[in-house]
Amino acid sequence: MDPLLVITNSDAGTADEQQLESALAVLRERTSVEVCATSDPGELDGVLHRAGSRRIVVAGGDGSMHAVVAALHRRRELEDAVLGLLPLGTGNDFARGNGIPLDVVEAAKVVLHGQPRRMDLILDEVGEIVVNSVHAGAGAQASRRADRWKDRLHKVGVGGVNLGRLGYPIGALLAAVKPPYVRLRVEVDGEVVIDYDQPVLMVAVGNGSNVGGGTELTPDADPRDGLMDVMVARSVGPLQRVGYLASLLRATHHERDDVLYLRAKQVTVDGEQFYCSADGEVYGPERRRTWRLEPAAYSMVLP
Repeated sequence: MDPLLVITNSDAGTADEQQLESALAVLRERTSVEVCATSDPGELDGVLHRAGSRRIVVAGGDGSMHAVVAALHRRRELEDAVLGLLPLGTGNDFARGNGIPLDVVEAAKVVLHGQPRRMDLILDEVGEIVVNSVHAGAGAQASRRADRWKDRLHKVGVGGVNLGRLGYPIGALLAAVKPPYVRLRVEVDGEVVIDYDQPVLMVAVGNGSNVGGGTELTPDADPRDGLMDVMVARSVGPLQRVGYLASLLRATHHERDDVLYLRAKQVTVDGEQFYCSADGEVYGPERRRTWRLEPAAYSMVLP
């Protein structure tokens, strides 16, 4: 078994040291393991600089996974990298969408016995990456509000169940009370599917299926199939919003008449100012963004 470099986020408030130590014990039974804690891009870059040929294991959530993949992409080392994941975040949407156990001890066994598989990656025109999902409109507003609820609910828990996964649906409900309608043009593989005359509740581009701790925003997305899933919700009326939210909780929203669900290699969104949430990080306001898929961009150890 190749030696492992385990990267943790020293600022991650949801990381559980006891769980991590249990997972590290499993890994150390089979190979040598170095653990490095990083708190900023500079520290992460320094750790990756001396990674060598070791497999890199991300111990953290979706934000940590995004940070490591982004750093490797920036260093032009992503294509040859082999990554593993110990899911220690609140949402763990990347793990959920790829069948990685949420129990970190079981996830450590996947790191040891799983198979490296090539994974797609989303890139935008300014060189930023998206590992799992990016969405704009009410979804971004929901993510902003969900962060507070995720932290509160994560601390509660019932019988070991992490209630932090309810943060996104609660954020979506709050955003639906007064949602940030936007008038956008959405172009999918060169074809305009929504123009400025149709108000949009939200647009989602998914490499993976889950956001916000288990909400299946693009439920059919597969990060190994060479395509992005595109979901455009036009549910802007009061009753439509309620129906959309209810179906979102059941992961049937993409079957609604006021929702477009497509697959593509490139998506462009432009129009009124809009915010985006990419792998849980909100940025903006933007006027235009183009996302394209880079197939088989890196390797991930999966069950």
